[in-house]
Amino acid sequence: MKKIGIISLGLIGGSLFKSLVQKGYEVYAVTRNKETLVKAKELSVNVSDDINTLKNCEVIFVCSPMSKCEEILDKLENIIQPSTIVADVCSLKSFLMNKKRPFVFIGSHPMAGTEHSGYDSSFPELFKDAKWVITPRENTPEESVQILSQVIQSTGAKIIRANAQEHDKAAALISHMPMVIAQALMKTVQNNELAKKMASSGFRDMTRLALSNLQMAEDMVSLNKKNIMLAIQELKNCANDLLIESYTEQIYDIKETRQSMFDMDGKNRYN
Repeated sequence: MKKIGIISLGLIGGSLFKSLVQKGYEVYAVTRNKETLVKAKELSVNVSDDINTLKNCEVIFVCSPMSKCEEILDKLENIIQPSTIVADVCSLKSFLMNKKRPFVFIGSHPMAGTEHSGYDSSFPELFKDAKWVITPRENTPEESVQILSQVIQSTGAKIIRANAQEHDKAAALISHMPMVIAQALMKTVQNNELAKKMASSGFRDMTRLALSNLQMAEDMVSLNKKNIMLAIQELKNCANDLLIESYTEQIYDIKETRQSMFDMDGKNRYN
């Protein structure tokens, strides 16, 4: 069984930690949060605040915020072996793929999460039946891709392979733009007292992403603003089409596509 390292034990890192420990992997985790360190040690003795404890790991997941990821990858260059496979979990990929690393770096993005954050909100089933995107470079050894894929699949996730640039465009459409729209919806009704009193489940569900982790939101918008703006323009065009063209005919197709996309548990079943 391979030695797996995890850096940062927030919602994603904590859920990955709990899942892999549950699956029997020898997991080494690093966190600077003292409370999290104590709680995580209840599951594995291999939890520390020292990144050097990961030097013998074969696969390492960097689960820190996007703004800290490059700094951590730089630190790992002086610690781990050239054969070590390192994956991030950032919701953007292009900004990490340009620099050549002295280890095997594979971009990755688990399409799972909640509006909550922190180790206390993490749970081992977070990735079950979720999609997990990986963006290996063209020269990445296939053996390394397969090793990483096997670890990811052991959490119950389903692998999607993609190009980093295309991933970032798609992420803007289905993740980053919806978050900005949810925030814009909240801003629109912020000063309308009657609207806030009338708001019910529809508005609640539409604005859930306005509760997103603030640091994550700042990182996503600052690093992917161009793609988000293009996505919003495409949304405006689609909204105009709905109102100008045959509305009834279009919404039947839209409803059918939406119904076929997710199962009764809310998991994406689109292939």
